[in-house]
Amino acid sequence: MIAQFGIGARRSLGQNFLLDLNLTRRIARAAGPLDDAHIIEVGPGPGGLTRAVLAEGARHVVAIERDRRCLAALEPLAAAYPGRLTLIEGDALVLDPAALCPSPRKIVANLPYNIATALLLRWLDRVRAYDSLTLMFQREVAERLVAAPRSPAYGRLSVIVQWLCEAKILFDVPPRAFVPPPKVTSSVVRLIPRATPLAPADKTALERVTAAAFGQRRKMLRASLKALGVPVDMLLAAAGIPGTARAEELSVAEFCALAEAVTRP
Repeated sequence: MIAQFGIGARRSLGQNFLLDLNLTRRIARAAGPLDDAHIIEVGPGPGGLTRAVLAEGARHVVAIERDRRCLAALEPLAAAYPGRLTLIEGDALVLDPAALCPSPRKIVANLPYNIATALLLRWLDRVRAYDSLTLMFQREVAERLVAAPRSPAYGRLSVIVQWLCEAKILFDVPPRAFVPPPKVTSSVVRLIPRATPLAPADKTALERVTAAAFGQRRKMLRASLKALGVPVDMLLAAAGIPGTARAEELSVAEFCALAEAVTRP
């Protein structure tokens, strides 16, 4: 398919194609069952994962692709699975996947590395629109999603993701599995949206607090939180957190308590 349609991977689009049938079917099974929801795939490329998802029994797949070369290559696949594959030409950073099909929905995707984090942060705004998200990231990003307090990878992304979802790394995928091979190991992560957030908090306030705290993560909170422009001692007292603590020491719930304190009059 790559040769027939001239689909050389483009670095500008973050393309690294995964074609190994054993791996693509393993990802599809990890997202299963697939017959109980509409499956949304972002960046299908020549359709390696798309084929696996359909072969594993997905009743309907919506594939979002901005590369017209790949769309042409996917059309025969859509014809082979009548009524089960819908191709959408567009930019996933602009489109709202939840608006493309009714619920229940699942996202299954080998995300373009250059926009993977941006896509996830966008989807988190409406994350409960999905039953699950099974996504491929660079291993470094995957570790940040699941990182616990006091670990080097723990940061803003860890807090926001874990506030809204249960996150788990399922397995790694080596560079040699891709065409062309990237320079890093990849990981498949499953996110299950929580019925309610882990603790009460306003998302905008939580993002402000984590940005300030981790922006100077080596400093004590009584210094790093000055960037918020509020009386820090009062803020910390209201949240029950010592000013000598550092960002990496706080749990997700404690960050939520800080965010709640910021929004109080």
